[in-house]
Amino acid sequence: MSSASSTTSGAAKPASTRAKPANKWEQAADWTDGRLGIYSLAKANLRKIFPDHWSFMLGEICLYTFIIIILTGVYLTLFFKPSMGEVIYDGSYVPLKGLPMSEAYASTVDISFEVRGGLLVRQIHHWAALVFVAAMLVHMLRVFFTGAFRKPREINWVFGFLLLVLGMFDGFFGYSLPDDLLSGTGIRFMEGAILAVPLVGTYVQMFLFGGEFPGHDIVPRFFTIHVLLIPGIMLGLLVAHLILVFYHKHTQWAGPGKTEKNVVGMPLMPVYMAKAGGFFFLVFGLIAVISAIATINPIWSVGPYRADQVSTDAQPDWYMGFSEGLIRVMPGWEIGLWGHTLNLGVMVPLAIFPLVLVSIAVYPFIEGWITGDKREHHILDRPRNAPVRTALGAAWISLYLLLLVAGGNDLFATHLHLSINSVTYFVRVGFFVVPVVTFIVTKRWCLGLQRRDKEKVLHGRETGVIKRLPHGEFIEVHAQLPQKDLHKLTAHEQPQPFELPAETDENGVARKAGVLTRTRAKLSRGFYGEGSQIPKPTSEEHHEITSGHGHH
Repeated sequence: MSSASSTTSGAAKPASTRAKPANKWEQAADWTDGRLGIYSLAKANLRKIFPDHWSFMLGEICLYTFIIIILTGVYLTLFFKPSMGEVIYDGSYVPLKGLPMSEAYASTVDISFEVRGGLLVRQIHHWAALVFVAAMLVHMLRVFFTGAFRKPREINWVFGFLLLVLGMFDGFFGYSLPDDLLSGTGIRFMEGAILAVPLVGTYVQMFLFGGEFPGHDIVPRFFTIHVLLIPGIMLGLLVAHLILVFYHKHTQWAGPGKTEKNVVGMPLMPVYMAKAGGFFFLVFGLIAVISAIATINPIWSVGPYRADQVSTDAQPDWYMGFSEGLIRVMPGWEIGLWGHTLNLGVMVPLAIFPLVLVSIAVYPFIEGWITGDKREHHILDRPRNAPVRTALGAAWISLYLLLLVAGGNDLFATHLHLSINSVTYFVRVGFFVVPVVTFIVTKRWCLGLQRRDKEKVLHGRETGVIKRLPHGEFIEVHAQLPQKDLHKLTAHEQPQPFELPAETDENGVARKAGVLTRTRAKLSRGFYGEGSQIPKPTSEEHHEITSGHGHH
């Protein structure tokens, strides 16, 4: 029995044909892969294909600046003291010696003048935050104008939107931490906006500040929000965003060999990773150079915050300027209601601000409902081929820039020697006029570009060569476009607008369309109806002209 048992046991363990690990590193890699499955995961994803186009680098800039912010932020937290306890400054910056100030302000001044590399790191941190928000905004504009938000990427659009909004507010909390006169003025502005909220405004203000303004808790609370809460949420959203990019595959521009079912480009390893690594250091180096030569937020020049002073020329960072513009352009109206005063001059802009943000977040779902398009899209639109969407985006940009002007109306008035009232009234009128004019002009511009594309497909490009025909007529010789250019100019789809159902069904019974159905039909005609797109040239038209009938 013992012999048989031994034989059976030996048969169950065939000799392994796998080579032994060459060294300890390979042995460690085998041990790790046997427990985590890293090799299989890497094999499936490291050869993933990514298209190559400069516009796709905008998302990479967002990622790299976020990493820079985290690295520099960790360094700054080692020296920053988030406390509003009062101290007498006795540091190396002579103009502030002997002044009372908060520990937050004093520690920021010490970081700037006494910590080795502290000022440069502060500058890099602030500039990277500005570039981060700017890159996210431009990246979302690229996604919007090219239609990259369509199915199956609607959720990723929402993630990107949340990252943008959280980045804006985290930037506000960050530049409020030094407790200098400029940032204190911004916090005072925020407090006034909170107090304008009906019913709960005073309670929110007392909870946030821990008492009457400025209180003793606002800097520690902002520090916790800025360092822990918002970055933690953003990191989770960023990971989810990248996972969805991998899962859904990357979008690509139309071209020969590119379809909705493939991706043409380079593998993630080693080509794309090498380029991405170089691009990261390029971004880091450029931000470091800017930070070394362009001063930003010199808190020592304005002094510590005092509640009885207001910093002149106080302006928020550009990404929050439009929110202040909404309040500056709004008339200072107040109404009494049930024994309470409602400050409409602040409350109305506060209501418009989140509505604008929410409309951006839900736009992919609105367009999907209007068009009724349920298909997956991996080929990008050229902005000219979606005139209404492009015009809407341009109108939003024009309104944003106009509100930035409103947010700095005092500086425009003083620097251009204008009346501040004239600047304010101009913005008030422009608030209703400029987006409409921008929409109309942009839409017509897109249609004009579509007509030009159609002419190029049918008649080719102009060569500048003038030819005289036998009967004396002079013509310009046109050269036919290469096949790849013809594909690029004709690959886009032209959906038909949604039509209302028949007024009666097959049995002759009246069928009444609801309000939502009629609204959807009208909006669909606005998107795809006559006057919103130029019909593409057909193959028959192209063949007729290129075969010699009417072609020069």
